[in-house]
Amino acid sequence: MTESAVVISEIKDGVGLLRLNRPEALNALNGALMDQLSNFLIKYDDNNDVGCIVITGNQKAFSAGADIKEMEELTYKTAYRKDFITRNWEQIARTRKPVIAAVNGVAYGGGCELALMCDMIFAGEGAKFGQPEVTLGVSPGAGGTQRLAHFIGKAKAMDMVLTGQAMKAKEAFACGLVSRVFSDDELLDETKTVAKNIAKKSRTACMMIKEMVNAAFETPLSHGIMFERRLFHSMFGTEDQKEGMDAFIQKRMPSFNND
Repeated sequence: MTESAVVISEIKDGVGLLRLNRPEALNALNGALMDQLSNFLIKYDDNNDVGCIVITGNQKAFSAGADIKEMEELTYKTAYRKDFITRNWEQIARTRKPVIAAVNGVAYGGGCELALMCDMIFAGEGAKFGQPEVTLGVSPGAGGTQRLAHFIGKAKAMDMVLTGQAMKAKEAFACGLVSRVFSDDELLDETKTVAKNIAKKSRTACMMIKEMVNAAFETPLSHGIMFERRLFHSMFGTEDQKEGMDAFIQKRMPSFNND
């Protein structure tokens, strides 16, 4: 295990675990934390020992959002010149391997947006999701008006971003924001179990499947179908395809070498 000031990282059983570690600030997302998180994601993407990534916080907070003290003095010029948010936050969305957010406690503002950048969100029963930026006189700026609307629809998204009202885990599950809900105490262990299962699969297949699903939000259906078809065809050039189908025919478990 490697511990840094604001992110704790661990690789075990094919799973790269990243824990946000600013408990005194409810894991508020400052520049240092997002730089470290981004750097770990780049390393995990290049590490063949990692097949799936989990991002989590602590029992009290996944993250209460962007660090307001750090943002308060920004001007349009400084925010633009620094490429605020885009420069490091979007690495989560750019990561090619599957990423799961394990959310306990609050995921507000940037914390909710960070979770939205992941491929799946698993939540503890006590988790809460919200976009309260309007109460500060600003809007969401890391995808809260865009990804949220894609995931839960215009009406629910408008309600959340215009009122700032939080959504509890069960409601988030019902409207499709959250994939699975577990007890608060079991969340991380259950998430790791799912991540380990994904990590045992073909790395190439999982990465391509992620590309296919993401394309569904960016392209017309006919283009998305053809994109899926071409990537599907390409999988017949991989050793993992040969191993997977051979194992099925022989009635044994496959042993993927990710070639």
